[in-house]
This record gives sequence, C-alpha cells and structure tokens, in this order.
Amino acid sequence: MTVKRTGLNRRRFVHLTATSATLLALGSFTRIGLAADESKTKIGIIGSGNVGSALGRAWAKAGHQVMFSSRHMAQDKVLADEIGANASAGSPRDAAEFGEVVVLAVPYRALPEIGKSLAGQLKGKVVIDACNPFPSRDGDIANWARERGAGLASAELLPGARIVRAFNAIGAARMGSAHEESGRIGMPIAGDDAEAIEVASRLIRDIGYEPVLVGNLSMGKYLMPGTPLAGEHTPAEIKEIARKL
Repeated sequence: MTVKRTGLNRRRFVHLTATSATLLALGSFTRIGLAADESKTKIGIIGSGNVGSALGRAWAKAGHQVMFSSRHMAQDKVLADEIGANASAGSPRDAAEFGEVVVLAVPYRALPEIGKSLAGQLKGKVVIDACNPFPSRDGDIANWARERGAGLASAELLPGARIVRAFNAIGAARMGSAHEESGRIGMPIAGDDAEAIEVASRLIRDIGYEPVLVGNLSMGKYLMPGTPLAGEHTPAEIKEIARKL
C-alpha cells in the first residue's frame, strides 16, 4: 500500500470509511488471527505508566485479557494483582507475544529499540500507537517524527506492524472513566489498514469512546496535544475538525 505523505486525502478517507463500515457489518476479522467470537481479546500493553495502566485497567474490567509490561516488572505485577481478574504482567517480549493486539504507550524515543527487538512478535499484529513525540523528553527523534508526521514515523520505526494511531490527544486521567458516558466522547484515530482499524475501534468502544476515523496514517500528525483534535470532543465535533484540516 502506498502511503500518501500529504494531509487528508479525501478519496482515501472515503474509501477507508466505506471499507470499515462494510467490515463492521460482516463482523469478520479472521484474517488477522482474531476469533469469530470477539467477546474477549488478549491485549499486550508495552508501557504501563499513566496511559497504559488506565487503558489496561479499563479493558480488563470490560472482560479482555491484559498483560502489562515495562522496564519495571515488579510494579507491573503489583498493578496486575490490584486489578485482579483478566490482568497479568510480563516482559515487553512476553506482552508482544501474548497480545492479539499490542498497545504501545511508551516515550517515543523507545520506539526504535522496540521496533528492532520485537520485530518478530509485532509483525502482522494490530498495534495501537498511543505514543507522542516530545522534543523536550525524547530528543532528536521527536523532531524527526514531528517533521515526518507521527503516524508515518511510527510505521517506519515498527515495520510489519498494522498500526492504528489512537489515545494520543486525550488526557490519561479520563481514559478509565469514559464508559460512564459511553459514546459521548469521540476518539480520533488514524490508520491505513481497514481491518486493523475495525479491531481497534471495537476495543475503543468497549471502554466507552466512539472511534472516529480521521484518515490514514499521514493524519496521525494531528493526533497529538496542541493540535485542533486534542482534548475531548463529541464524534460530530471531531468529524467537523478533521474536515477542515
């Protein structure tokens, strides 16, 4: 697939949206290894800080099996024990192997090493990219990623992964409570793979957000703090903002 390097490609946006709707109606994701019964999914979370822990806690509560991982396994085990049912802890490699879907919630500077060391485990899997490049924290790679566009940069650093960019532009403090107002808060997402988008969308809905596809990975540069899509918006508001980008 050739990735457009410009802004929102209207024709591509329409194609992705139509394809996504069709796949949702069919309810078939067997080509990416998920069972026909989608009630539970194994989710490997690499990075169990504020974002990773909030998402993992919410998914475990929704009935999915979650494995937390980071550089601090002892803390991950405490977190998993605290959550109880459906939660476990392991190394990043364990989480990448465990997950049918893998969530990356690490500082952006960690992505090159993850892309190299876990290439075999991530290849062909749906990877939800919740990482943001901040120059003050991540250094030169953040400057490169911002110039390249965060979505396209992540795809380059994680070859073979089926990336959906999500959970980038909303505060971690709210990620575990969106289910209290299910469907009211939109979650802008970007990706090139229609099946991966649908899998990620299902998981996003399971914790109370309504996913809104804003375009392909070239639009991932807008899914960051400081952009018009940052913060909480209704699904309709997100669509209107994305239309103007």
